[in-house]
Amino acid sequence: LAQAVFVSRAPRTIGSKSRNSNMASGIKPSSECIPLFNDMKLKHDRKWIIFKIDGGEIVKEADGDKDSTYESFVSTLKEVAENEPRYAVVDFHFKTEDGRPQDKLVFIAWSPDTCGVKDKMKYSSSKDALLKGLNGIAKALQIHESADLDPKEIEKEVK
Repeated sequence: LAQAVFVSRAPRTIGSKSRNSNMASGIKPSSECIPLFNDMKLKHDRKWIIFKIDGGEIVKEADGDKDSTYESFVSTLKEVAENEPRYAVVDFHFKTEDGRPQDKLVFIAWSPDTCGVKDKMKYSSSKDALLKGLNGIAKALQIHESADLDPKEIEKEVK
């Protein structure tokens, strides 16, 4: 016999003073973000892209060409945003348990503990606007400490 499952919805408060904790910031990706990602995914013309919020939109801040390494990504991220949040997409290369080479597209929401609460909130509430347009992401990670950018840590998450 099949069991009926009932899902209840929490009541919504309507009015000017109510706040939805999942509310988006209204910051959207610029027109270049999704095509850059699609080129990365389909043409393999770059290994990583770092995005930042500039004004009212998400824009590309830096990228690494097809010969770039993961280490160059980490170095650039720390250089441009050691104490500030950023988004990044990385074409992460690793070997499977049986030794086969594998590549996966990884989305990283970099939000170091040393940055301000206002910036953290802005990036956190804008993340989904970018992530929704990035079809083909294998894993989305939220990273707060430099140690978690270690390739071995990323590999653990994508395997």
